[in-house]
Amino acid sequence: MQRTDVVNGLFELFGGCLLWVQFARLRRDRQVKGVYIPAWAFFAGWGFWNLFYYPSLGQWASFGGGLVVAAANVAWLVLAIKLTIRPEVRP
Repeated sequence: MQRTDVVNGLFELFGGCLLWVQFARLRRDRQVKGVYIPAWAFFAGWGFWNLFYYPSLGQWASFGGGLVVAAANVAWLVLAIKLTIRPEVRP
């Protein structure tokens, strides 16, 4: 495993952890506010692209961190949709 892959994987992992904090905050606040959807969609798309890209380069540490990022983005999106459609339902 290359050192650069490990460093990038740690950046991905840290970013994924921050996204999980964002998910927890949305769950607590129960309001979708201040979200610029094009920016969110771009970075979520980039995260999903990385799930294809990293394995093609053999960068498995980066792929592992990318999984955390992608999972957090999916969880946040599902919760945001639920809160937008039925805000009175507590997830």
